[in-house]
Amino acid sequence: MDWSIVWKAILALAGLAFLFGVLLAVASTRFQVETDPRVDEVMGAILGSNCGACGYPGCQPAAEAVVAGTAPVDVCVAGGRAVAEAVARVMGISLEMRERGVALVHCKGGLSESVPKALYQGISSCAAADKIAGGGKACSYGCLGLGTCKDTCPVNAIIIDPEHRRWVDRERCTGCGLCAEACPRGLIEIVPRHQEVLVVCNSGDKGGRAKRICSVACTGCKKCEKVCEADAIHVEDNLARIDYEKCTACGDCIEVCPTDVIVRVVPVKGSKKQQPVSARDL
Repeated sequence: MDWSIVWKAILALAGLAFLFGVLLAVASTRFQVETDPRVDEVMGAILGSNCGACGYPGCQPAAEAVVAGTAPVDVCVAGGRAVAEAVARVMGISLEMRERGVALVHCKGGLSESVPKALYQGISSCAAADKIAGGGKACSYGCLGLGTCKDTCPVNAIIIDPEHRRWVDRERCTGCGLCAEACPRGLIEIVPRHQEVLVVCNSGDKGGRAKRICSVACTGCKKCEKVCEADAIHVEDNLARIDYEKCTACGDCIEVCPTDVIVRVVPVKGSKKQQPVSARDL
């Protein structure tokens, strides 16, 4: 073997490697894109969970949008007020928080209230259970209580009890809406944070069947509709629905509801209004 040819090849490759290295170094310096240092500061202030609740594909693009002035300082929906205040300090501006809604699960029927039709044995996912004959719950409209929404929540604002009831910690909830998107039955709604009177049912069954399946289901009796002087509540498709803009929170509908489907909430600490009277009210 002629070793001189081997050495020449090695030297040639080494020379090319050196040349390309120099070219890359020059290019990285010459074509370097200057970034605003505030982007890194904003990134340090927001949660960094890349949850997507802000509408951007990730936290980095969201931070860049804030610095560019195309996104507000409260862009990190999951972070709530504390994160918004930190971002505002980085940007050197005063904070003007938009009032965000809060998640409401339109169901409070647990295993004791809504008799199971079958025993579901599978992964703890509402999305998975719903695909297998609708899961084990008799009410085809009710919450399966297995945790798809809880797993999605970036701030741990959803609690599931042993009865498979699920409650929203309204102080923690930032109204990002990720749980609403994740619920396979569309049970979760983002409602105005100031709304006091709420309907916690989603059943579309007629009165007798609804009551047989779940003891805390709306029966569509229209008693609430008849007593509402503000014309803010109507029964549509066997379910009471509230017009939040018309509702005066008088509570008359709560008093006449035979299955306690309509509840009232009280002020959340640190906000203008609203916290559930107790976890079991929502």
